[in-house]
Amino acid sequence: MPEGAIFAGLNRSTFDEANPSPYADGLKKGLSEELIRKISADKNEPAWMLEHRLLSFKIFLEKSLPTWGPDLSKLDLDDIIYYASSGAVETDDWGEVPEEIRKVYDRLGIPEAERKMLAGVGAQYESEIIYHNLKKEWDDLGVIFLDMDDALQLHPELVKQYFMKCVPLTDHKFAALHGAVWSGGTFLYIPKNVKVRDPLQAYFRMNAKNMGQFEHTLIIVEEGADVHYIEGCSAPKYGSHALHAGLVEVFVKPNAKARYSSVENWSRDTYNLNTKRAIVEKDATMEWIGGNMGSGVTMLYPCSVLVGEGARCDHMAIAFANEGQWQDTGAKVIHAAPHTSSKVISKSISKGGGVAVYRGQLKIAPHAHDCVANVECDALLLDEVSRTDTIPDIQIRNNDVTIAHEATVGKLSEEDLFYLQSRGIPLDEARAMIVNGFIEPIVRLLPLEYAVEMNRLIELEMEGSVG
Repeated sequence: MPEGAIFAGLNRSTFDEANPSPYADGLKKGLSEELIRKISADKNEPAWMLEHRLLSFKIFLEKSLPTWGPDLSKLDLDDIIYYASSGAVETDDWGEVPEEIRKVYDRLGIPEAERKMLAGVGAQYESEIIYHNLKKEWDDLGVIFLDMDDALQLHPELVKQYFMKCVPLTDHKFAALHGAVWSGGTFLYIPKNVKVRDPLQAYFRMNAKNMGQFEHTLIIVEEGADVHYIEGCSAPKYGSHALHAGLVEVFVKPNAKARYSSVENWSRDTYNLNTKRAIVEKDATMEWIGGNMGSGVTMLYPCSVLVGEGARCDHMAIAFANEGQWQDTGAKVIHAAPHTSSKVISKSISKGGGVAVYRGQLKIAPHAHDCVANVECDALLLDEVSRTDTIPDIQIRNNDVTIAHEATVGKLSEEDLFYLQSRGIPLDEARAMIVNGFIEPIVRLLPLEYAVEMNRLIELEMEGSVG
């Protein structure tokens, strides 16, 4: 298979078509203490995790929905299925995955991508991981790559040490919700000085109507280690709301490096209310690479807390807002130590009346001297009815810093379109070429196959563009 061919055949139906979901028939919607106890009992969790879930539920009930950003008033939390098992048993043999589920991932290119370029892969369907595998050479070096449910059973003290210590359950309403009903997700531990040369990936798929997915990703990169982790997400289209409230925690120890890449392509039905945060220690590096499209409403602001001297972070993100979409995305960076540096590059595209908002926060502590921070926000409007906003929050508590912030908004250049058409390129292709050039600085940071996927998803969003 030629390079890039895995995702070249993707079309909208690849993501929007659902499998039959008889396992969801009769499942009670809404959240209750009874359901939370059932989740914990089904997973045979230790007592401390059940206590964590119940406390999270209590805090969830006490906290209000955010009143800033996109309108969440139509999200009916009582109309969501919070926990559903497809009945598939987790395996490390792709041939043992039930055929109807396997076909979904085959269409998405997951097995082929694993064979070609991944050190390990996990696949979650609804509330549970159904496939997980790590190449032996990394297992031999002490890399732990498990789903969170297995990690809790096999490494309970390690999970307890880190679980929701980066994002506390009191952080906001959806962090508390996640703490109450989380299920599945990824546990990744990279030992000291181990540099994993190939990416590891997990893919999360919601399938049933009115489904909620709450996977927990916990990544620990020990001193001097290096890893690249990729997440992909999608859900079918039903015409009724679904909810994704996953949570990602990354701990990057001294002199270590972590790159987290994600391509989130939920359906228009989905509220994507995700939380991602990293704690970055001395001379360590955290990189966030993200693409957000598909979901009707997104609120996502990956956060880096630079707690060690010389720590640095890069946030690179693309958001595409089409008709009926509100993409509220951005980045949070907290410089909590001297000699730290950060770079944020955010690019958004709005079309068909879609709304793209960059919402960023940059904090520099009083003692964080000699810090460097650079924020660039570039927005591209493809028509007269779409909207883009830039909402930066910059808090600087000392004078020994170098800060730059730049925001631009532009439209497709008529001169560029005319030039390309004069060379025989049809108008739609010319528009797509300009858009691809606009996002290229971020897409090129993805492994080749995923760059192809991102470009293909942008092409799908561009179809029918009238400019």
